[in-house]
Amino acid sequence: MGDEKPLQYMSGFGNEFSSEDPRCPGSLPKGQNSPQKCPYGLYAEQLSGSAFTCPRTSNKRSWLYRILPSAKHEPFRPYAHPYVTHNWDDEAPNPNQMRWSPFKIASQHERKVDFVDGLRTVCGAGDARARNGIAIHIYTCNTNMEDKAFYNSDGDLLIVPQQGNLYITTEFGKMVVEPNEICVIQQGMRFAVNVDGMTRGYVLEVFGVHFTLPDLGPIGANGLANPRDFLTPVACYEDRSVDYTIISKYQSKLFCAKQDHSPFDVVAWHGNYAPYKYDLDKFMVINAVKFDHADPSIFTVLTAQSLRPGVAIADFVIFPPRWSVQEHTFRPPYYHRNCMSEFMGIIKGTYEAKVGSVPGSATLHSMMTPHGPDAACFEMASKEVMEAKFIAAGTQAFMFESSLSMALTRWGNETCDVVDHEYFKCWAPIKKHFDPDWKPEGEQTQMNE
Repeated sequence: MGDEKPLQYMSGFGNEFSSEDPRCPGSLPKGQNSPQKCPYGLYAEQLSGSAFTCPRTSNKRSWLYRILPSAKHEPFRPYAHPYVTHNWDDEAPNPNQMRWSPFKIASQHERKVDFVDGLRTVCGAGDARARNGIAIHIYTCNTNMEDKAFYNSDGDLLIVPQQGNLYITTEFGKMVVEPNEICVIQQGMRFAVNVDGMTRGYVLEVFGVHFTLPDLGPIGANGLANPRDFLTPVACYEDRSVDYTIISKYQSKLFCAKQDHSPFDVVAWHGNYAPYKYDLDKFMVINAVKFDHADPSIFTVLTAQSLRPGVAIADFVIFPPRWSVQEHTFRPPYYHRNCMSEFMGIIKGTYEAKVGSVPGSATLHSMMTPHGPDAACFEMASKEVMEAKFIAAGTQAFMFESSLSMALTRWGNETCDVVDHEYFKCWAPIKKHFDPDWKPEGEQTQMNE
């Protein structure tokens, strides 16, 4: 599925872009944003991603030149969807280590499920109305969004495909997003998803702030995710008179409205507020090269910062293939208790520090809940030869990390039917190695003599 010709993109993170569909040259107004009469009889419409008065460095907006304004629709009415929620008090708090087996995908023979209907909220925290918080969802689907578009009034969506390509049409143009790529659809942007078949992935939703690239500090000017590798679609309009359904996520509830035309009728646009995609293989990995295990923050691709300096509402972190070269070091992730919440998923391969972590599965290690390598990983890593080794080949694990304390939904805690209730047993075989008579090897030799 997809377009016969390769899609075109513009390169750069957060750039000021301008794009017009080549079928309508000169469709962008010259010298102003809102002329009395736009070229080709288009309507000018601004999409704001920040307050008008935000500093220039954080001000986000784009101007869209479209066949009909997006205001032309019937009233919104509730859209039944019991599995998308921000009602964090529906389920009692659960501090245990959580693991989910791969989330199940229905086949078309069972029932047809598109991207929106296949969304399920697993956990989250905060309040979309107060513009502070996150939600973590998974999606499983098997059919296209036919004459249906979705937009999120509550925040930005970072989408991580795990199985199956996503063919995404947005107001700004088209993107193909494959497993091991990600995309970000920012607040208010309308989009539709087509798929080839049984499809699955993860979604990180952030309320109130937008994703940025992390500061590099002592790393210097280059490294991690380079701005040039982020791709934004080019204008590509469709002019169709058809019964269309617009679905809005507003204050955690879904609503739908009917209109008589395609919402993807933007002939030209310019600005710095647009959807984008990124190939995780392009991440420039930084790592420890002498001793000790560096903190996972060195693998941050995107961050959504809180008002507290250095504290993220959400970080998107990956664990890519890389060289491990540390001397006299326990190389896997160390045992730890974290003041952050950690939701982890597997795109492909297996995670090197945990048996049972396979593609399509997930774990949640809540705030201050202890976790770390399982017993088998500890025993192996404690005895391995200290030589350079390329690890995680053919794999890609990721983490949504947040300073907020996650609450599980009822679906995530019970009804999803893939909760691994025996996850805690991976640490049960850990042995006691304590020896009160231990001496360093050199001292032990002298005593024997």
